[in-house]
Amino acid sequence: MTTLKKQFKNIDEYIGFFSPDVQLILEKLRKTIQDAAPKAEEAINYGIPTFKLNGNLVHFAAFKNHIGFYPTPSAIVAFKKELSPFKQAKGSVQFPIKKPIPLVLVRKIVRFRVKESLIGGKKKK
Repeated sequence: MTTLKKQFKNIDEYIGFFSPDVQLILEKLRKTIQDAAPKAEEAINYGIPTFKLNGNLVHFAAFKNHIGFYPTPSAIVAFKKELSPFKQAKGSVQFPIKKPIPLVLVRKIVRFRVKESLIGGKKKK
């Protein structure tokens, strides 16, 4: 569903590219991330929605059969047990588009990434 050929200016434009049912899923995911990381800034990186806090915090993207969530390899390892029902790669997880996104788990992962980001940001100073 997502296309690398299309250049999006912002997350609103990205979400607006999809069908209304997928837009609803993406907006819920976006709101969950915003609530868990209120100081994070929205951006488009790698052609997909990104939240930044001392660097990239998390990304997400819509595809034909799943929503990709990219919280970095450390978060995938930290939440390995909770993420076990879902297809994963080194720094990503795929949530089937036909099933509810585990938003409570997403919130926990984003908060974990916020803590990592803040620790990392202090080390850089």
